[in-house]
Amino acid sequence: MARSLPSHPTAGNRGSGGRVWYRPRLGYLDLQSNDRSPMRSATLFTFCAVSTLLACGGSRPAALALTTPETAVASLESRSGSTVTGTVTFTRADSGLNVTVELSGASPGKHAVHVHEKGDCSAPDGSSAGSHFNPLGHEHGAPDGAQQHAGDFGNVEIGADGKGTVTLTAKAIRLGDGETNVLGRAVIVHANHDDFSQPVGNAGGRQACGVIVAK
Repeated sequence: MARSLPSHPTAGNRGSGGRVWYRPRLGYLDLQSNDRSPMRSATLFTFCAVSTLLACGGSRPAALALTTPETAVASLESRSGSTVTGTVTFTRADSGLNVTVELSGASPGKHAVHVHEKGDCSAPDGSSAGSHFNPLGHEHGAPDGAQQHAGDFGNVEIGADGKGTVTLTAKAIRLGDGETNVLGRAVIVHANHDDFSQPVGNAGGRQACGVIVAK
């Protein structure tokens, strides 16, 4: 509640015409002595509401931006004594992700490319990346087949110059969304082609590895 103004002046200055102008004590809200003051409650409510809006408007979008990027990339480095290098770029699409695989230094022919479950390329043979990324528990298969592991990208055709590129839409994976999120996982390029047999396509050794990171 507001304190009443005092009935007597606390300071004054004599002006023209003999009139005295007083500056009374300023009335103010006693927000400390009356915990149940309606005005205090309204003030606190306003403060909390503003704080909440600032938090929602400032922090939340930034957090979302970090966890749901539009693009990600895996920079592939050679493994198992190969000379294979390259990049795999992931871009958000209406249904899943558009994936572009670009390889160089590979032997002519087809080479299998898969997302593997662990984002660890530290082992010289790439084995630290674990098995195929398969969060939905599907059987291995071609990218356009009835079933496939989430990270089954099929094969890249390599020319006589050791280079090859393929672009596909991977419908079963996402960037930053739930169990099918591929951020922080690894892409493996294999020595042989994927024949789409069980359990993992008989694709041979691991010739390149790269961890998928937001771009």
